[in-house]
Amino acid sequence: MNIGDKLFDFELKATNGNTFNNFSFADRYALCLVITCQHCPKAQAYWQRILALANRYEEDSMCMVAINPNDAVAYPQDSYENMQQFMEQYPTSKLIYLHDETQEVTKKLGATRTPEVFLFNAKRELVYKGAIDDAWENANLVTQAYLEDAIEYCLDGLDIDYPEIEPVGCSIKWKPGNEPA
Repeated sequence: MNIGDKLFDFELKATNGNTFNNFSFADRYALCLVITCQHCPKAQAYWQRILALANRYEEDSMCMVAINPNDAVAYPQDSYENMQQFMEQYPTSKLIYLHDETQEVTKKLGATRTPEVFLFNAKRELVYKGAIDDAWENANLVTQAYLEDAIEYCLDGLDIDYPEIEPVGCSIKWKPGNEPA
């Protein structure tokens, strides 16, 4: 997806057993989709930050949704069952964690890494995509909080200064024969 593109229709199952689609979040001023997983060390390093952002901005009418697209046969840690177990550790989290078993949503987004974020405004236009911040190794060393800045600008209805920042993370683990063209 390119900056300014509209969010497409989708429907995915969450770790809580419910099914969510793009209309499930229609009442939110902003929607942030985070392509992530459990096995990638860089994605693991960001989980606490993702959970904190989801909780922090929920009151400001932003919904943060994590999506795991990885091939669970090749990477069992990323299976739906393991996603459910992972989220049981965070019973008060506002984060919704979806399973993209077919990998179609991830393909349509154009995601290549875990983690990689896609922030949509109230009109569901893509306003930011890419990295969460500039220090995946250690949250205490962050000097550029790209996603947090983008969320603040988006919620204030402002244009984002840097709408695309190259994501840092593991490659998405595509199912055999399902790799994007």
